Amino acid sequence: MWFLFTFIGYLLLAMVVIFDKYVMTAGAPGKPQVYAFYSTILLLPALLILPFGGTLLEGIDWWWAIVSGVGFGLALWTMFIALDTGEASHINPFVGAFTAIWVFGITSIFFRESLTSIQLYGLCFLIVASLLLSFEKTADLKHKAYQGFLWAILSGCFFAISHVSAKYLYGQYDFMTALVWSKATTALVGFFLLLLPSVRLFVFAKNKNKTQVKQSKKVMSIALFSKLLGLFGVVAIQYAIAIGNVTLVTALGGIQYALLFVMILILTKWFPKKFNEFFTRKELVVESLAIVLVVIGSALAIY
Repeated sequence: MWFLFTFIGYLLLAMVVIFDKYVMTAGAPGKPQVYAFYSTILLLPALLILPFGGTLLEGIDWWWAIVSGVGFGLALWTMFIALDTGEASHINPFVGAFTAIWVFGITSIFFRESLTSIQLYGLCFLIVASLLLSFEKTADLKHKAYQGFLWAILSGCFFAISHVSAKYLYGQYDFMTALVWSKATTALVGFFLLLLPSVRLFVFAKNKNKTQVKQSKKVMSIALFSKLLGLFGVVAIQYAIAIGNVTLVTALGGIQYALLFVMILILTKWFPKKFNEFFTRKELVVESLAIVLVVIGSALAIY
């Protein structure tokens, strides 16, 4: 059951990445921080779910909810910075690879979670697959891409912190309560981003011209739709984490990147003006191999 929710969640999140990258290349002022603001502040309405089944937290658990929410928000922000400096088909798998590595390390130390030998092989396959999917050959983008990979490593760290602290809450409270508080607190990052002049100028400027107004509405509408898909994806992944093994659910992120790779190939061919990424023949071979490893790794991980 946890694998089904994992697959659905990563499918939706792969679609979200497409929308995120589209907005990042649309020329919006403030780029990463503006989109990060919309992406984090839109999780605040999760509090509206509380009257229908959620409860308040107790004591130190408030701290872990804040750690999980803020970690998730910072992970999104740094991921958007990475996306702004590299290609989605490369950056996102790199984030996933290091998220899996960070999660495995943290849970081994603090949660003492253990894997069978076969599942450990599956984890290794998935990490290798994610790293292969991040392979980038584009020479003129190498310097910029390396910067993106550094941000991606940091993003993976924040995602791992968020996932692990959320896993703790799932063990203490019912699923709805833990989900609401671990995600609604993500809005704290949104409030912080609102302190940045570039974000305030884009969101609240009264003297916007027609182009800026149209662009702002476009970004907002795409962000709303993207985050709606992302919400369902996050809920599915978080539920999988709650009922399954957090390390394996995270490692299965390779499924998302394989789906993302296929989507980008299709979009690049059908809509080159709207979404275009450069692939060398070597990249296609390497990333196709990575997809095969994803399938093998996924099968071993759920064995």
